[in-house]
Amino acid sequence: MTVQNPPKPGFAKVVIGSLVGTTVEWYDFFLYGSAAALVFNKLFFPSADPLVGTLLAFTTYAIGFLARPLGGLVFGHYGDKLGRKKLLVLSLLLMGAATFAMGLLPTYATIGVAAPLLLTLLRLVQGFALGGEWGGAVLIVSEHGSAERRGFWASWPQAGAPMGNLLATAVLAVLAAVQSDEAFLSWGWRVPFLLSGVLVLIGLWIRLSVEESPVFLAAQRRAEATRQPEKAPIVSVVRHHWREVLIAMGARMAENVSYYVITAFILVYITTELGMPRSAGLNAVLIASFAHLVTIPMWGALSDRIGRRTTYLLGTVGMAAWMFAFFALLDTKSFVPMTLAVTVGLVLHGAMYGPQAAFFSELFGTKVRYSGASIGYQLASIAAGAVAPLIATALLAAYRSTLPVVLYVVAMCVITVIAVVAAKETKGTSLDRTTGERSSVTA
Repeated sequence: MTVQNPPKPGFAKVVIGSLVGTTVEWYDFFLYGSAAALVFNKLFFPSADPLVGTLLAFTTYAIGFLARPLGGLVFGHYGDKLGRKKLLVLSLLLMGAATFAMGLLPTYATIGVAAPLLLTLLRLVQGFALGGEWGGAVLIVSEHGSAERRGFWASWPQAGAPMGNLLATAVLAVLAAVQSDEAFLSWGWRVPFLLSGVLVLIGLWIRLSVEESPVFLAAQRRAEATRQPEKAPIVSVVRHHWREVLIAMGARMAENVSYYVITAFILVYITTELGMPRSAGLNAVLIASFAHLVTIPMWGALSDRIGRRTTYLLGTVGMAAWMFAFFALLDTKSFVPMTLAVTVGLVLHGAMYGPQAAFFSELFGTKVRYSGASIGYQLASIAAGAVAPLIATALLAAYRSTLPVVLYVVAMCVITVIAVVAAKETKGTSLDRTTGERSSVTA
């Protein structure tokens, strides 16, 4: 049996700081997605019919993803130059400020076309901040922990995504239960956005107490000792690590698209096509997000035993098969089958999302890791999550059938399988590498 190194002193604080920070950031980001499906189509695009209004709302939702690669590029550059911690604090401040401001925005009825324009601007700030958040959060945990259990510990920042979604969905579900539709549209929708200010203060308090990554500090000392001029991290990534970036992008396609179809598009489908109340979808996502949260670290731990690739492929192939049952269960218009559909879908998603942090961290060397991982992760967001609800809604509107949506997700799963198979197994790779001497791509 392999002897595993115990976590270093203060490591728990690092994990908690990353988890709380990513929870707050994903709460803010997912809150917009839910509001786009339930509120923004009425308050910011009121002249359109319901389905077209939803498409317009999801367009502004997608715009946030366009800013994420820019955020990944900027935060990655300075994160590789200045350290992980400083950039994590900045990303949290930017995200919280943008979300809080959304809660104060006048609607179309008050200021006309300026309302959706301001909403779009704030969404861009959200995307920019989130683009820098993910890389720093998973790297600071990965670089503090040991190789033997990196998959498990690095999956905890990943758990911030379902925790943030859980929190956002829970707040919306409570408001939907205690308020009339009129009250919710009038002022109730603002409450979750304004709550973000409180969550950001809590996240900052914890995140400011976290120590900088020892792996980064060691790499920085080596660079200072050699006194050699360093290239910009993005230049090194483009020249020497473009294959790893493509691997990361491809690996994200099934994970990202399936997630937003399951959690965001479902609200459109059950309300516009099945005629069910929004509370049914919100409650199903709420229950499933809890299962998602619990199982992500389990999948991360499994990847420490059987490898990143095997675990990732289990989730990808499972997702492709499950999508055929997903909509069939929704079409029963019964809450229990609907909840089962979402829960199994998110558990399978966790098999990709859990080992992803360690997998992507292990693809790159220390001095380009923030840039490389962030760019690969965020570029895929444009082609995947950014347009997933939009494409799914457009396919439904065009064909009045869910089969094209299913085939769309399956096609993304095929891309991910190809990308993961093209990568070498990274489990056990040392992160104390300056430029990534070991190739992570199969010959």
